[in-house]
Amino acid sequence: MKSSVTRDKSYAFALKIIRLYKQIVSEHKEYVMSRQLLKAGTAPGALTREAQFAQSTPDFISKMSIALKEANEAEYWLCLLEDTDFINRDDAEEIKRDAREIVFLIASSVKTAKNNLEKQKEKEKS
Repeated sequence: MKSSVTRDKSYAFALKIIRLYKQIVSEHKEYVMSRQLLKAGTAPGALTREAQFAQSTPDFISKMSIALKEANEAEYWLCLLEDTDFINRDDAEEIKRDAREIVFLIASSVKTAKNNLEKQKEKEKS
């Protein structure tokens, strides 16, 4: 399978999120926000993987747009967990940087796909 920076980084991010989730649950017995983080933080990897086999460009854009929203939501939960002292600032900053990088990569993919779709539509008109 061809390597993809976005797919690889979102997978690595999901692994960090899973480890962080396990730590928060075992050390702090916090189950609500950490579960939300787990869901949002693992979704971008699954969605980018799913988008790899999208049925069409609009399908790819849809899946990647959802991945973008999930990555952004993960950063939100990280901020909440940091500000409520469930994770320390240093760990939070590192993983929030990862989340922002994934948001940037996915947003770039969505923008490129939308531009390519527009060009294709214009080409079909002429």
